[in-house]
Amino acid sequence: MSLIHYIDSNVLGFSQLQILLEDNYKLALSEEATSKINISRTYLDSKQKESKAPIYGVNTGFGSLCDIKINEDKLTYLQENLVMSHACGTGDRVEESVVKLMLLLKIQSLSYGYSGVSIELVERLIGFYNEGVFPVIYELGSLGASGDLAPLAHLALPLLGKGEVVIDQKVEKSSILKDKFGWEPLVLQSKEGLALLNGTQFMSAHLLRNVLKTQRLMTWADTIAAISIDAFDCNLSPFDDLVHKVRPHKGQIQTAKTIRNLLEGSKMGANQKQNVQDPYSFRCVPQVHGATRDALRYVEQTLLTEINSVTDNPNVFAEEDKIISGGNFHGQPLAISADVMAIAVSEMGNISERRIYQLVSGLRGLPTFLVNSPGLNSGFMIPQYTAASIVSQNKQLCTPASVDSIVSSNGQEDHVSMGANAVTKLSRVVDNFERILAIELFNASQAMYFRLPLKSSEIVEDLLKAFRSRVPFVNEDKVMATEIQKAIIFIRNHKI
Repeated sequence: MSLIHYIDSNVLGFSQLQILLEDNYKLALSEEATSKINISRTYLDSKQKESKAPIYGVNTGFGSLCDIKINEDKLTYLQENLVMSHACGTGDRVEESVVKLMLLLKIQSLSYGYSGVSIELVERLIGFYNEGVFPVIYELGSLGASGDLAPLAHLALPLLGKGEVVIDQKVEKSSILKDKFGWEPLVLQSKEGLALLNGTQFMSAHLLRNVLKTQRLMTWADTIAAISIDAFDCNLSPFDDLVHKVRPHKGQIQTAKTIRNLLEGSKMGANQKQNVQDPYSFRCVPQVHGATRDALRYVEQTLLTEINSVTDNPNVFAEEDKIISGGNFHGQPLAISADVMAIAVSEMGNISERRIYQLVSGLRGLPTFLVNSPGLNSGFMIPQYTAASIVSQNKQLCTPASVDSIVSSNGQEDHVSMGANAVTKLSRVVDNFERILAIELFNASQAMYFRLPLKSSEIVEDLLKAFRSRVPFVNEDKVMATEIQKAIIFIRNHKI
């Protein structure tokens, strides 16, 4: 029996979203959502009949063509032409997991009853989600200002029987939907094309993907840092709660507590130290990891607001008898959040690479490059190079997109967020962070062998045992790319 999530007006949170995705819930509209959608559509239909006044995007052109009135018998063509003409995406295909999020977030936004769409349109989007029909969408083309016009046009094309979809990981023409599911192409009603294209679901879905992934990677970052701290024979006094109470940043306090818990009972940590102080990449883990945590908290709050909002235009307020053309499609909140997150995540990779560098430097009783017979063997020399290269690329990707703006639509859209570019490059930063952490874990596990017979904490030793079953100790040179890939897969699949 399928698990069903009913779309309603309750706040959709991150933990709930994670459950929906992991357990493959199906979607259905609640009675509340159905009623709101129907009321909004009925009101819009009656408003069109009662008044001949221009309503943006309903009976006018779009963008700088907003002053051109469209005859009533052409309104369906207007909406279909909008979808087709705006499907100008190019570049790499958006991965299906992100398209699935786009569908979910578009359904959620339309369900509030401020968009004037028909129930049939929303039900068809739900059908796409439930049946695993993912429109082919491309990464490049959105300015993140009138919403994500190009990518959302590609999301909408299969509703009209046009464009392409991915079903069971195979690209098909959208015409297959009629034969496979009995779905006739929809005939869009007034405003429906605009409601589909105006919105921030491309930006929101990418940012959501990265927030969910980074939440998991932050746990890994603390855990791997703890292993490196013992591997480098570091003092544990910098993690004392007293230090952090006198500079009580929330993320800093949380990180220090996590490190203390991870290393509780470590014989290595309790061992008498020869070194009075440790390099900042070890000693300042609470301060650096904590600052990223605090930055992510801002990003998460912004995203939580966005995915529980109405972001198309114009907005239909049936109870207030108003149709208002505004700017809720503008992606500036998401663009700035994505830029901040890229910087914060990049710094996590930066400090991780510094620990990798220290571990291979032949200091504190560890062999140079963490291998027996250095010289004959290069050992872990080049994994550090790889990490440094990735860190450098992340720094380059941290140039903010949100400070850029290019005038479009004959000056009507004279300030754009570039949020789509912000979130797609953020995805590369987050994926790179995962790779750097995998290299640090690989190095730290190797270094721990040279500390035997001393043991770390029970938590660390159990994790190392699981890791070494997949990525064993390196006795002599081998193809390290293979081992790094195993480490990446371990981080993706192992629950901590």
